[in-house]
Amino acid sequence: MGITVAPPQRIILGELDRPAEAFRHLGPNWYAAVMGTAIMANGANALPVTVPGLHGAAVAFWALGFVMLVALSAARLVHFVRYRAEARAMLLENPATSVFYGCPPMALLAVGAGTLTVGRDVLGEPAALAVDGVLWTAGTVYSLLVAFGIPYLMATRHEIRPGTANPTWLLPVVAPMVAAATGPLLIPHLPPGQARATMLYGCYAMFGASLMLTMVLLPVVWHRIAHDKLAPLALTPTLFLVLGPLGQSTTAAGALGTAASAAVPEYARAMHVFGVLYGVPVIGFALVWLVLCLAANRRAFASGMPFAMTWWAFTFPVGTCVTGASALARATGLTALTWVSVALYLLLAAGWIAAGAHTARGLRTGRLLLPPR
Repeated sequence: MGITVAPPQRIILGELDRPAEAFRHLGPNWYAAVMGTAIMANGANALPVTVPGLHGAAVAFWALGFVMLVALSAARLVHFVRYRAEARAMLLENPATSVFYGCPPMALLAVGAGTLTVGRDVLGEPAALAVDGVLWTAGTVYSLLVAFGIPYLMATRHEIRPGTANPTWLLPVVAPMVAAATGPLLIPHLPPGQARATMLYGCYAMFGASLMLTMVLLPVVWHRIAHDKLAPLALTPTLFLVLGPLGQSTTAAGALGTAASAAVPEYARAMHVFGVLYGVPVIGFALVWLVLCLAANRRAFASGMPFAMTWWAFTFPVGTCVTGASALARATGLTALTWVSVALYLLLAAGWIAAGAHTARGLRTGRLLLPPR
């Protein structure tokens, strides 16, 4: 996300003096591919329907996302070691790339959740629980650092020109919401009493922090969209990013309401009701925004929008709406919400195929390893 495709050309030995050159321009935006793959697994697991082969597909997507996370983390380590100046500039000097530091923690959290819900069939529950515990802890700490650190840099260090706000600004602040949505999976595995209650209320605190930060940024982003439009054309897919905090907060509210009975049974009923009363209006707004996204991107495709890593915005944000709608379908028993969740998953799958195929082609030809132009 954020790196446009250069004109067709191949990387030859003269362009890359050593193999590590391929990692020079490897930014945190690449974690969006891990997020998009992991949500394919998590979304399939969340669907309130039983379809032959669906669970097997979820396991396959989880395994692919896990491998992608390990491989990308190793590649980013090479980037940090060999190209410290570039890595520093991405974070401290360039607001357009620094916002993508919200992607790595969300990738850790999404893969971790999939490990516990889907990967335990492969790893066994004790190992899956240990892996998720490590990934959730690392992802949560990382998410809190970027949620407050990136806005601080934007306010004190980054030079931000008027009219440059765009939906990618939401990436750092939505990361704690992902932690809030995935944390409840660990609650039943914690000791009863203080440990479970602390986890539950801690997740609610992250829910509130992320929601308030999102509400601060959304008017700024909408002002730019309404008055200055999104340019260049490759930014159009980022409109889908607005769905992220909507779908993820719905998922979080539902998950916390479900987990409350094991942590604070005296408030479990109220928290469950809050999940429904919050989630239904928000998912309704998400569906309206989705129509706007589809219309805007249809227009962009008709205008010749080229492939860019921004296409991965077609995946994770839509996937959060899948998990949110699925949670509401289970909570309310409404068949209509079941069909909404299935339709959203089909849209997610189409987005993953489009982004994945073009990314694989770009890597094969070497185009995505060239500097952005």
